[in-house]
Amino acid sequence: MGQPEVGLAALSEALALVETTGERYYEAELHRLKGELLLQQDASEVSHAETCFQQSLDIARRQQAKSLELRAAMSLGRLWQQQGKRQEARALLAGVYHWFTEGFDTADLQEAKALLQAVS
Repeated sequence: MGQPEVGLAALSEALALVETTGERYYEAELHRLKGELLLQQDASEVSHAETCFQQSLDIARRQQAKSLELRAAMSLGRLWQQQGKRQEARALLAGVYHWFTEGFDTADLQEAKALLQAVS
């Protein structure tokens, strides 16, 4: 909503709760959102945002949460696309996207398909 600082503060609280409670169901999404907000707040935060996206991807993979893995891959793929790393973005996205066998009418899979076509 145009207030990345507020969002980052809320995410910091949420990530602290993850550590306190051990409830990690949306941990991957929290890291992904942190990366997105860092980029909104300050475009020079690319390295920190990339780390957040990679953390999100790693957590989603450990949890075998394919939908969250797809979202993390899209965020990281978009960043790599902007950096001119099209092959890396394509390889990452294709690996996750082709895992799915249904649900291709969902917003996430439609967005992933479009991004995959953009980096191909």
